[in-house]
Amino acid sequence: MPKIDNMLAILWMLRSGEKVTAQQISERLEMNIRTVYRYIDTISTSGVPIVSESGHNGGYSLLDHFVDAPLFFDAEEQTSLFHAAVFAEEAGYYGGEALNRAISKLSHYSNHEQETKVNQHVTSLEVISRSRSLSVEPFLKELEQAVADGYSVNMVYHKNGSKQLDDRLVDPYRMIYWNHKWYVIGFCHLRNDIRSFRVDRIESLTPTENTFSRPKHFSARDFFTRNLLPATDDKDRVISFVISGDRRVLDDICEHWFLGHYVKERTSNQAVFLLEEDVLHTYVPYLLLPYNQSIKVMEPVSLKKRMIEVLTELIKFHEV
Repeated sequence: MPKIDNMLAILWMLRSGEKVTAQQISERLEMNIRTVYRYIDTISTSGVPIVSESGHNGGYSLLDHFVDAPLFFDAEEQTSLFHAAVFAEEAGYYGGEALNRAISKLSHYSNHEQETKVNQHVTSLEVISRSRSLSVEPFLKELEQAVADGYSVNMVYHKNGSKQLDDRLVDPYRMIYWNHKWYVIGFCHLRNDIRSFRVDRIESLTPTENTFSRPKHFSARDFFTRNLLPATDDKDRVISFVISGDRRVLDDICEHWFLGHYVKERTSNQAVFLLEEDVLHTYVPYLLLPYNQSIKVMEPVSLKKRMIEVLTELIKFHEV
């Protein structure tokens, strides 16, 4: 009989509710008693709360509540779920209450040895959370349900930079978490186009009975990324700029969420980017300033001059 079948057979014997000795398991399954001990250890390590009692009338049994558990996880899987809960809390995940119930069940269905081992790993990790608004959590839950079931929502939305509130009918395609903010991507009936909406700018949200079909092969990630980055369709206006510096600093810049999309060449001490001239002179100086003297602009000269202008403006501002 295969190993997994033997372990399942042992598990079913233990679920009888009565104590079972290693000798009884050995005789019933026709296996060496040392193999029984090895299988018992493996089953216990996987997350099954086996109780072992020695002496007269001793034997193996399961904790009473285990029969109610639909699944069991080994220590590594439990640790990963605990760690995932920590990151979910940092992101403002709307299902925190349900997640806490699930985590509580993990502890409930673990024996003392497993719980101790998992706690050693859980306490080794901590995520420092930024302040976040709890008011978005009900919207996140409602939006996720609308995305899953495919029905439209009415929202009262506060546009960026405007005091005006807009009524929008939206078919929500996907939800996205980016840069400590939640967004919903969907078809806006007011604009007759796909748009992204920041959840923390939603004033009110009402589900409707209207259903929709999501476009095939639609990628919310690609749509969101394209709208974050400026277009570079005009090839005549695209120019290269070159920076040199420490390898680690260049790694950081080349992995930047914005600049990383425009890397053309990279060596150990130099990086070349391709960007439209307007974007280069408008945004790049401010992105490079925090790196101080750890990098140097090699070309074009126009970017060097623009860096000097930006620094001069900052100096004059703070001198007042």
